[in-house]
Amino acid sequence: MHPNHAIESPDAPKAIGPYAQAVECRPQRMLFLSGQIGLDPVTGSMVVGGIEAETRQVLANLDAVLIAGGMGRWNVVKTTILLTDMADFGVVNQMYGEFFGEHRPARATFQVAGLPRGALVEIDAVAAA
Repeated sequence: MHPNHAIESPDAPKAIGPYAQAVECRPQRMLFLSGQIGLDPVTGSMVVGGIEAETRQVLANLDAVLIAGGMGRWNVVKTTILLTDMADFGVVNQMYGEFFGEHRPARATFQVAGLPRGALVEIDAVAAA
């Protein structure tokens, strides 16, 4: 058996390109989560409501993929946040902090020119058991 395999959650949006929602690596038990945007996994459409609604959906999507991989947010060791407008940083940072609680993964945040489907925010993660 190959030590790496794809993780897919029906509770997060299906990949919109040639990638997996996450890839688990064994024997170290590391999970590399692809970036999530504010896609509703049921409708496949972007959520409406601006940066707060998108961030809420992004975090819910990450949570679903973590659970499908047998992990939780406390297993996350590194995240990357991509924003189309750094003015949204405060809102995203607050919601991110509430999502992780006392857990503090390493993180990088960047402003980018654009994201898939016109998203305002995208977050990826690396988790370890």
